[in-house]
Amino acid sequence: MSKSIKMIDLQAEYQHFQPQLEKKIINVLAEGKYIKGKEVQEFENQLAEYLKVKQVISCGNGTDALQIALMALGIGIGDEVIIPAFAYVAVIEVICLLGAIPVMVDIEPDHFQIDFNAIEKAITPKTKAIIPVHLFGQCGAMAEILTLAKKHHLFVIEDNAQALGSKVKTSQKEMFTGTIGDIGCTSFFPTKNLACFGDGGALMCNDETLAQKIRMVANHGQVQKYEHECVGVNSRLDTLQAAILNFKLPYLEESINKKRILAEIYRQELKSVSKIKLPEEKRDNWHTWHQFTLQIKDNSRDHLKKHLAQNGVDSMIYYPKALYQQKAYTDFKVFCQNTERICDSVLSLPIHVRLEKEEVLSICNLIKEFYDARA
Repeated sequence: MSKSIKMIDLQAEYQHFQPQLEKKIINVLAEGKYIKGKEVQEFENQLAEYLKVKQVISCGNGTDALQIALMALGIGIGDEVIIPAFAYVAVIEVICLLGAIPVMVDIEPDHFQIDFNAIEKAITPKTKAIIPVHLFGQCGAMAEILTLAKKHHLFVIEDNAQALGSKVKTSQKEMFTGTIGDIGCTSFFPTKNLACFGDGGALMCNDETLAQKIRMVANHGQVQKYEHECVGVNSRLDTLQAAILNFKLPYLEESINKKRILAEIYRQELKSVSKIKLPEEKRDNWHTWHQFTLQIKDNSRDHLKKHLAQNGVDSMIYYPKALYQQKAYTDFKVFCQNTERICDSVLSLPIHVRLEKEEVLSICNLIKEFYDARA
């Protein structure tokens, strides 16, 4: 292979838009309003219009977004929050930081989403919220989760960091992930579907009163300058990042469509490889393919990863451990069978907007060659 294939090519992304992006950045520098410049409000308005949600509140990063959501809903010491055991650490981290109790449940085996059937069994009188994580760009079972939450008077916070732009059809309408529960949280980390050139995040909300509380919590608990009504944090999207996101937002659908094409090439080219379980798009979902994640059926995952690396192809294991297997969280005694099996078998392949079809075909050929040699 003539050149290496990266999991994500940030340099190529920058070079593709270099003149336009540099103009946006220079304009911000010339104006000198690096905090709360007009671009921040413009971006919040544009993203709200795109998502068809009443309020978008930007913040410093996706982890902050989750913590602010919990704080705005009054969740704290001793409260239980149900989360999937298979997710990035941020979702459990913020719960513990607030003195609440993470209750980890298993995921369903085919789509990497929280197992709806495991949620109700985990509900106790101390349960205050459910956080479904829309992992890898696909939606959890939101209709069922919302029904369950209403029955038990629980809040629903969507971790939408990997699924901005993803959609799901309900019986009544099509909705974007992150706009379905009480609060949606997302990240603009450089690898995300909509990415800035550093850290950034946002919360989405359709309740105006709750949105006002979120804004207050994110801004030192201030309702106005030097008037602090609650304990808050300092978390904001800076003007430079907002300007970049303002520019990139109109290209989000194009980026998603490109990744959907690449995902279908992977699926068609690799469907004959019996040792691989391919990711699927759930019915009524519009999958954004933040990751294209295989499940390797035998014990060859690490050997395949090494084979790809030796041929210049990056791959990643998202995630090698269940949350409760991480040293920081081993005090929470739980066992999730699907999660542990998936941690031992998953391998994510490159899928990004600057990846070419020919490169995907080359990756598929390397994988087929690897398994042909083992037959």
